[in-house]
Amino acid sequence: MEQRESGESLRTVLVAGAANLTIALAKLVAGLIGGSAAMLSEAAHSAADTVTELLLLVAVRGAERPADRRHPFGHGKAGFFWAMTAAVATLVGGAGFSITHGLHEISHGEELSNLLPSYIVLAVAFGMEAVSFAKAYSQLRSQAERYRVHPVRLVRVTSDTALKAVLFEDAAALVGLIIAAAGLAGSQMTGSALWDGAASIAIGLLLVVVAVTLIRSNLSLLIGQAAPARIENGIRAVLLSQPEVEDVVELLTMMIGPGSILVAAKIDFRDEASAAGVEIACDEVDQRLRERFPGVSQVFLDPTPTRRR
Repeated sequence: MEQRESGESLRTVLVAGAANLTIALAKLVAGLIGGSAAMLSEAAHSAADTVTELLLLVAVRGAERPADRRHPFGHGKAGFFWAMTAAVATLVGGAGFSITHGLHEISHGEELSNLLPSYIVLAVAFGMEAVSFAKAYSQLRSQAERYRVHPVRLVRVTSDTALKAVLFEDAAALVGLIIAAAGLAGSQMTGSALWDGAASIAIGLLLVVVAVTLIRSNLSLLIGQAAPARIENGIRAVLLSQPEVEDVVELLTMMIGPGSILVAAKIDFRDEASAAGVEIACDEVDQRLRERFPGVSQVFLDPTPTRRR
């Protein structure tokens, strides 16, 4: 299951990367022709997204590396690190350039010239970004159906950082294109560069929101985020349903990679259970957890009596 999701995420990243690289070059040319700050900001936005896709590609590949002696739990968290680096690139490259260039446009009032290429590029870019977003959303819906949750809920809790980044960035790109078009139209109708500059700043602020959201999400995963509450409750139910289990003293989970969960639990086994019975019960619980929750990759059970006062 994890390899399947990784392959889907890789294809999603490649589609988004190819679209962003093409769009960035077209926006740059159109921005230089028309002198639009919003178009140049959109070019920086797409360029930052292209760098982001490259880093996400590294993230997906890095997370796929198998466990070894020095990394017994695998390299899944490498995916979280590179995904966070990609979000920082969006914040520094795309947002920083867009805001500063917008402020410069407002203060200096540069005159716009031929905007027809800009409108054409914006329309084509919107179509390409829509295709990329549709690909990412299709993957999200597929995973949501697999886990029987709503897509919006899944995107909030998913540890598939590549998918989450592509979804957020493509959504921001679509909104950014609408803002850029509005800025161009406003400046064209009023003859004032204020609208174009304001659109550039708005695009920058939009990227700040997306980047900070992704940074916080990946930082939480890097620190050692627990599995979603729904999955934890399901794991606890599986443990308690085992006949030899009296109580679950403590249950700890941690996301150790995209879609990969570590489970550690202190279990109070029934007094009448023999040592051999406890071993068999632990093996059965391990198998049942992996069958019900395909993301569970590591299970550690510690026989611990419940503290009685």
